[in-house]
Amino acid sequence: MIKKVARNEARQARHSRVRAKVSGTASVPRLNVFRSNSNIFAQIIDDEKAVTLVSASSIDKELKLENGSNVEAATKVGELLAKRAKQAKITKVVFDRGGYLYHGRVKALADAARENGLEF
Repeated sequence: MIKKVARNEARQARHSRVRAKVSGTASVPRLNVFRSNSNIFAQIIDDEKAVTLVSASSIDKELKLENGSNVEAATKVGELLAKRAKQAKITKVVFDRGGYLYHGRVKALADAARENGLEF
């Protein structure tokens, strides 16, 4: 009998393959996305120092979102992340989709971050 692999385990395997190639430095940090059923989180990380430089999520009080699990919320999180990155003098990042498909909420967050000044 074939055993079905859990969706999150498959995502983690995809993420580890991506992480083998994508790494953030001080000059070009990594923009990581985590998507749960109810919220979306994004961090800009310097992997050399293992430090989170900037973060934003749909649970931030600043955004005042009713629903954190839709494309509209992801867009607002992307805008907020780009604004905070600009304040921290970060302009270039490498995008880490976290093993998720580049579609829907992940794509909306990335597009909003690009439109508000982040380059990747």
